[in-house]
Amino acid sequence: MDIDLFEIAKNSTSRSAAVAFMSYNSLENLLKPDFFNTSNDTNKTMMSTVISATLQQTNTKLTKPVNFTIKHIREFEPSGSLSCVYWNISEWIVDGCSVLKSNSSFTVCSCVHLSTFALIMQTSRPPESDSLLDLLKLLNLVCVIVGLVFFSLALLTFALCQWSPGVNNVARINICISLLCAHLLFLLTQQFLRLIRPRQVLCAVISGVLHFLFLSGFVWMLIEAVLLFICVKNLSQISSKKREVLNSGFMCVIGYTVALVVVAVSVGLFPEGYGSEECWIKVDKGFIWSFLGPVCVILALNMIFFINIIINLNSALKKLNAEVSQMKQTKIMVFKTLAQFVILGCSWILGFFTNGSKALEILFLILNSQQGTFIFLVYCVLNKEIRQQYRKFFRCLLSGCKQH
Repeated sequence: MDIDLFEIAKNSTSRSAAVAFMSYNSLENLLKPDFFNTSNDTNKTMMSTVISATLQQTNTKLTKPVNFTIKHIREFEPSGSLSCVYWNISEWIVDGCSVLKSNSSFTVCSCVHLSTFALIMQTSRPPESDSLLDLLKLLNLVCVIVGLVFFSLALLTFALCQWSPGVNNVARINICISLLCAHLLFLLTQQFLRLIRPRQVLCAVISGVLHFLFLSGFVWMLIEAVLLFICVKNLSQISSKKREVLNSGFMCVIGYTVALVVVAVSVGLFPEGYGSEECWIKVDKGFIWSFLGPVCVILALNMIFFINIIINLNSALKKLNAEVSQMKQTKIMVFKTLAQFVILGCSWILGFFTNGSKALEILFLILNSQQGTFIFLVYCVLNKEIRQQYRKFFRCLLSGCKQH
């Protein structure tokens, strides 16, 4: 420590001055560098032991700054930034302290007051582990591909199998079409992003089409929620109520027109809002709410419908006789209802809570890429008539193979 005690003594009423200089062993493990709060997100490393200096009279003012030559206790990172800090109640701060000079083995700090000091090095945080990023990308790729496969299987089943006259699959078919096209386009865009990004017009068009496809998917989820609510509320009059309230033509107009109007208005008001770095909607000027706004409204309505469906279903099931066959059907119906939480898009609510949580991000990714899987499972695999048609198809396929 370099301090001018003679000048301090001259200015002191007692005409004397004394200073205590101490170095603490392992105190840096208690007063950790993480207590050094900075605006930028960096890794902080304690580069010195904690030292302390104090004058005999605490109210004595320094005549000039005090210099401390501090030895490094860890290897110096050339790209790091050193800060001379002092302890203030509950955190490390730099007020009144600065770095005079530094090399690989020591640093000279200058401070205008005495206190408890240390030397902290800041280094930029390394990017997330490449292995973790690669794992998330692989998981995303696999989940989206699996979802696309089951969307396709569900569409083939809806198109080729014979359904009961009272079953209305219009909403489910269009959910599959919208989300199949949206996920496929998004997957291809991300795979060829380097080629697409330089072409701004193409990137903007893709983001606009994605906006339309995802929105139409959500509108169809809302329509499906309405139909399901009618089914559960009027179990004895399912088909007639569906025809009374929502016919196929009216549903198609609503399902695609709402999304088209939202996109058209968005393009008219702020055409520059399309074509971000990821070929998606830009967040500038709150333009992202042209997508999030309608989605939030639809998710809120779907949650209300879902809760009402659970309440009405519970009331209806209490009226059934607890026979074995009926209990089995009851369990299937309960499972189908719970699966509707994903089919109706309610699991997208998780997207608002994934910040900083990899577990929620993975759960969000898995659930929302598998809407096609849930649709195929609930409406195709768990449908007794459709399972019988599957068996006939495979029997024909196997018998045909044996003949060859």
